Amino acid sequence: MSEPPPFSPTVALLTVSRVWDAAFADALKPLGLTTRKYGLLGHIRGSAGISFSELARRSRITVQSAHTAVAAFVEAGLVEDATAHAGAASTLRVTAAGESLLNRAADVVADLDAQFAAQHPELTEALRAYMARITSTRA
Repeated sequence: MSEPPPFSPTVALLTVSRVWDAAFADALKPLGLTTRKYGLLGHIRGSAGISFSELARRSRITVQSAHTAVAAFVEAGLVEDATAHAGAASTLRVTAAGESLLNRAADVVADLDAQFAAQHPELTEALRAYMARITSTRA
């Protein structure tokens, strides 16, 4: 029998991430959201007036995919585009219905965070410290 591979923090983090990404996706599903849609709505809420190009860049998707997603949000009443005509710069913002949906999603995130912290307290603190470190060096 061959020896097991050495411990890899990268592989371990990816494994943990996949487990919790699946839990996150399952928890968002009843709200009609996917992880990507949640992220897109969050970017629009966090940057009112964001352009399609900037939304695509932040979300790591194509501008065409951003247009498709936003069109679905507009149709669902979650986002409005104040200048939705060809050739004009868009001014995207989340509607009251979009805010309500994001608030319900925040409750889902809080529940998952509590579960994660209870199951992995040391990892939670390590991640908190890591995020504090990388965000303070950007400032």
